[in-house]
Amino acid sequence: MIQQFFILCSGADSDILNTCSKGEKNKYAGIGATVFFTAVMAFIASSYALFTVFDNPYIALFFGLIWGLLIFNLDRFIVSTIKKRNSRRNEFIQAVPRILLAVIIAVVISKPLEIKIFEKEINRVLLEEKNNMTLANKDQIALQYSPLITTLTEEIGLLKTEVATKETETNALYDTYISEAEGRAGTMLLGKGPVYKEKREKHDAALAELQELKTLNATKIQDKENQILKLQTDYELAVNNSQPIIDGFDGLMARINALGKLPWFPSFFIFLLFLAIETSPIIVKLLAPKGPYDFKLEEEESTLESWVTQKVTQRQKLVETDGILTEKVYSEIAEEEALFAYKKEKAEELIRLQADAFQDLQIKSL
Repeated sequence: MIQQFFILCSGADSDILNTCSKGEKNKYAGIGATVFFTAVMAFIASSYALFTVFDNPYIALFFGLIWGLLIFNLDRFIVSTIKKRNSRRNEFIQAVPRILLAVIIAVVISKPLEIKIFEKEINRVLLEEKNNMTLANKDQIALQYSPLITTLTEEIGLLKTEVATKETETNALYDTYISEAEGRAGTMLLGKGPVYKEKREKHDAALAELQELKTLNATKIQDKENQILKLQTDYELAVNNSQPIIDGFDGLMARINALGKLPWFPSFFIFLLFLAIETSPIIVKLLAPKGPYDFKLEEEESTLESWVTQKVTQRQKLVETDGILTEKVYSEIAEEEALFAYKKEKAEELIRLQADAFQDLQIKSL
């Protein structure tokens, strides 16, 4: 039962193979087993690859099964269409495109399995890339907010400098009128005379302006600090909103690229393993000598080809003979006087009827 199933997988003609020896059956059962298990590996590999895409095991298994069946059908087709010829050169020519197709299939099957085998190493590479992307993302987003924050900070510094400058001027006026009252400057007279009062009024006016400036600038500074705080909040929000995109950077393409950054030697030998599995049925068929199955299949095909050729030749002869007979029959008919007279009589009658119909139509039109 299992042998018959694997023979079916090999694409061989089971009716012809049943007339061959057990060794021949075992050979094609082995080829069919290779085809079957290659499809199983394709199913596993594609299911894992699709799981990294959809994150849903049921969808991954469904499409993985379809992919496995597709690979099974392709492999079965490749193996079944390779036939033994009398020329090694012709066998190699017919095998070249099939080998190329087998190489493509081997790449498609091996790559997801390589990703699974080296999953831990790939995760490490992806972690480094995610960290670099996070830092780069923060720097890139900061370019949108840093200039505004810097401008506001500079404006706050200018407002504070303006208050400090005004405060220095006010303190200087205070020292001036105190020195005048103590007789240490100005008129050098002790007491609060007219000059003292004048300087005191200047100081009081400057002090009032200072208080007003402090109040006004404090409001401006608070407003700008609120703007800075909002920009910082927006920056943090933008970073947090973009972080899930970076965290989700572990899809199929990202893992394939990460695999490419690992040492190529182990990955290459895994590919060679699958390439050997995929091409082994083709190579076995090319290297193996003609067996009983090949001779019987060639005999059946040649018998069918001869029968078809014979039928086509018979039909061509039939058409040629029928044409000759038809030409001869009509040649003899053309020479019969009675048929000529009858044909002439009918033609004259038809001409008369056409003339009468034309006359009736002209009369009606008048």
